[in-house]
This record gives sequence, structure tokens and C-alpha cells, in this order.
Amino acid sequence: MPSPVPRVHPGSFLTLHYRLAGPGGDIINTFTDKPATLTLGSGELSPAVEQRLLGLEEGARAQFDIPPGEAFGDRNPEMVQWVGRSLLAKLGDPDETYSVGDVVQFPTPDGLGQYAGAVRQLGDDKDGDGKPDAVLFDFNHPLAGQPVTFEVQLIGVL
Repeated sequence: MPSPVPRVHPGSFLTLHYRLAGPGGDIINTFTDKPATLTLGSGELSPAVEQRLLGLEEGARAQFDIPPGEAFGDRNPEMVQWVGRSLLAKLGDPDETYSVGDVVQFPTPDGLGQYAGAVRQLGDDKDGDGKPDAVLFDFNHPLAGQPVTFEVQLIGVL
């Protein structure tokens, strides 16, 4: 009797192609490059995205439309914050220049991880040195509060 086709379950190790897109287009698309490998439940995908993988068979290809806010939460206005140049200099290169739209990596307080913020606005240059005295960062996920399309092709399930 042939062995059953493996299905995705909590803790599965997956090799897959996937695409996450919002109203503005793709955020991640591995279909044009090599596939991704990840372990379900490790936090590499949001719980709402992982939930849609459960039960799929190896070899399956599917597309899911996830309602606004479900995949990456709602936008939180408190996660849009001004960061002073003195703190930016401590966290990175003091000579760094920033432009609206840049995504900047910051170390977590314990120094073991990172998180990202997107530059939304540059503050004034009060001291005339050509650098903003503060930068407005948006630390929300780029797809927070938006509908998300999740497309997947499961290559391998262990």
C-alpha cells in the first residue's frame, strides 16, 4: 500500500515557495528565487498565515485572502515614534543618512535580535549640520491593518 502524502501539522518542517502581498503589491515573494525552509510554529510566519497551512498536503498550491488586521494585527499609532539623532548614533553609524522609505534595523534591548522601522519623516536640522535632529519611524509591520494575499506551493513536508 502506498504511503500517505505528508500533510502539514504543528511543528512541521517545510520547504515551500510563498508570496505575501498587500494592496500595494508583494512584500515577500520566493517564487522567483530559491524556496524557503521553515518550521511551523517557530515565529517565521504569522499565526494567521501558519493556520492556513495546517492540513495542506505536500505538493499543494493554494492562495488565501486574509482579512485586514488578521495576518499582522491592526496598525498601532503608538508604534510610530520619533527617534532622536543622539540615540540613532548610539545604535548605529553616527554618520548615517536617512531618507523617507528607508527600512532601518535596530537591536533589541537584550542585543540578541533585531526589529525594523520604516522612515516616515525627517525632523528639523536645528543645529545646521545637514542632519535631522530626529527621524520619525513606523515600527508597525508593513502589512499591519491591511488585507493580505498569501500564496503557497508546498514542496516538502517533514
